Amino acid sequence: MFTFTDYTPWSLFVDLGLISFLMLIGKIARVKIKLIQKLFIPPSLIAGVLGLAFGPNGLGWLPFSNHLGTYSAILIALVFGALPLSSPKASIKEVSQRVGPMWVYAQIGMLLQWGIVGLFGLFVLKQIWPSLNDAFGVMFPTGFYGGHGTAAAVGSAFEGLGWDEARSLGMTTATVGIIFAIVGGLFMIKWAAKRKYTAFITDFKDLPDELRSGLIPKEKRDSLGTATTSSISIESITLYVCIIFFVALIGYMISQGVKFYYPKLELPVFSCAFIVGLLLKKILDKVDASDYICPQTTQRLSSFFTDLLVAFGVASIKLEVVVKYAVPLIVLIAVGTVIVWLITFYFGRHLSRTYWFERSIFAWGWWTGTMAMGIALIRIVDPKMASKAMDDYALAYLPIAPVEILLITFVPILFVSGYGAWLMAGCILLSLLLLLLAAKMGWWIKKK
Repeated sequence: MFTFTDYTPWSLFVDLGLISFLMLIGKIARVKIKLIQKLFIPPSLIAGVLGLAFGPNGLGWLPFSNHLGTYSAILIALVFGALPLSSPKASIKEVSQRVGPMWVYAQIGMLLQWGIVGLFGLFVLKQIWPSLNDAFGVMFPTGFYGGHGTAAAVGSAFEGLGWDEARSLGMTTATVGIIFAIVGGLFMIKWAAKRKYTAFITDFKDLPDELRSGLIPKEKRDSLGTATTSSISIESITLYVCIIFFVALIGYMISQGVKFYYPKLELPVFSCAFIVGLLLKKILDKVDASDYICPQTTQRLSSFFTDLLVAFGVASIKLEVVVKYAVPLIVLIAVGTVIVWLITFYFGRHLSRTYWFERSIFAWGWWTGTMAMGIALIRIVDPKMASKAMDDYALAYLPIAPVEILLITFVPILFVSGYGAWLMAGCILLSLLLLLLAAKMGWWIKKK
């Protein structure tokens, strides 16, 4: 069994090398193993499971350091620091006129998942198991709606506030969420295709091979991005990486500065990085420098950091924590999954004038796994993206993102302060107000 006595730069090198090796194994498995293809399991998740099984939290055969969980907190700061740089320009008027129903749908999907399941954990599970932390219920939306990135962010915040088990619980629900996103999504696509609810596919067997194996043939390949600088001065990819790391660094410095002057206020690094990224994007827009930042490339870099985050995040799960809370965790996931299913498909039918199933299955992948899972599922039912669900989402997410960031930021703070129930109730109340707005604007569709 391998152990590290000191953490050095070579330890980081070994960790990255090992996780890269496991990612390659995951990719080969996706290409060669039919069952993995049928389940659309991403290589990053396979790498994380292998790292968990053979790393320090499992058999101890792989010489990972004991800092895998810390990498997750750093990577999520890079992910959120890159997001504003790839955001499209859009006015509030354009968002309201074009994607109002999608915005309401996505916003209440987020708020109801946090609110209902959070209160279920607080007023049901905690009554059965009094020793549970008050925030145990929000570990479900942390992993399902937020994915491994949010699990890393919220888990790190709770660790800073004294609850060391939060990260492992969040990573566990995020991992289960990805499995449910894929397996449940594929089952519902097959069901919908047989009943003619799908607009673009009639048979699940007609899916192209590249969606299953993940290998794109030459005639269907697209560009990774556009070079905006001459390599004589600096490579474009170098410029983008420097900007993202700089944004994340400033976010970290702000977080540490606030913590130094106000020790009880723990601002997550990713939240600060996101705000810094937004401000930088505004400055670049003002001085007409945004044209030298390729949104497609920065989005690819964000996806790269996300792949590493998933792999490191799953590998860092502490199995003893999962075993300790196995029964209440199973109950939480079971009840939460039913709630998310009802929210997804009930409101999807009533807030979509066209292509309701395509939009709903996208939301299912997003709200149970990750945005990547949502994209994977909608590409199955809408290979040519004719439903425009992704375009509408890109605009709808602009007003959603600040609410999501605020929620993730203040959930740990308010739960530790004893105001968690009020926050969850506020989420439900805001959802009801949004539904009233949808009815008033004519966005609510009555269907049999």
